[in-house]
Amino acid sequence: MPLMEHIRELRNRVVKIIIVVTIGSVIGWYIYPHVWHFIEAPYCRLPAKTRGTTDFTGAKSCKLIVTGVFDALFLKLQVAIVTGVILTMPIWLYQFWAFIAPGLYKRERRWAYYFVGAAVPLFVVGATIAYFAMTRGLHFLLDLVPANAVALITINTYLSYAGAMLLIFGIAFEMPLVFVLLNLAGVLTHARFRKWRRMIIFLVFAFAAVFTPSPDPISMLLLALPCLVLVELSEVFAWAHDRRKGRNESLAFPGLTPEQVAEYGLDQPLGEPTQTGGTRNPPGS
Repeated sequence: MPLMEHIRELRNRVVKIIIVVTIGSVIGWYIYPHVWHFIEAPYCRLPAKTRGTTDFTGAKSCKLIVTGVFDALFLKLQVAIVTGVILTMPIWLYQFWAFIAPGLYKRERRWAYYFVGAAVPLFVVGATIAYFAMTRGLHFLLDLVPANAVALITINTYLSYAGAMLLIFGIAFEMPLVFVLLNLAGVLTHARFRKWRRMIIFLVFAFAAVFTPSPDPISMLLLALPCLVLVELSEVFAWAHDRRKGRNESLAFPGLTPEQVAEYGLDQPLGEPTQTGGTRNPPGS
């Protein structure tokens, strides 16, 4: 299509996404009490002694603090919009895909299916672990409050902590998918993976130690250990993929090692640039 047709198509897709998300946000506005109960549950699971917040009767309570007149309104709007985005995710993802897919080759579309099909569940698993790890992290942080002080946790502070936990855990669980894609692209072979295994394990634990919002060791282990298992699974995938690829190349090019096949670009499609700087052409051309 001409450029203007692409722009019109993009505009139509964006308008549809805005309408759908708006409808989802309206639904989120009406189910806000249930959503907020789900959000504050990790904080309410803390022991009353750890929370420290008291109501006007002097009894311990599970209450977060607002400090502004409009804080409650902005909170409800924010939760409603995020709820709408989550509820309508299949629809707006389809709109993005419908705009991008016509410009992709069949192989690229297949890779996109695999990527999205694996990325979404991995992010959900990471966010789920973060949701249950939040209580442990809050327990550690609030236990640092002196005995003669009272912890008054504002809603904005709590939401920032919760959002950081969910986002970091979700993104961390995407690292194995990146390793798999690099292996499929021929950038990260199993031999290199095996050579750098100790460094990769160290970087996983360093990432968990630096980027986990809560500095307690339990939260760091809850992030690092599942990521480590997924990294090892991605190494198994790289081993199986490289072995199958080497076997196919040995059958197609007898007498050549896999390294020689890669050096001369024989493992690349016809007409594509090779590692030697030229392009691979049919034999005899």
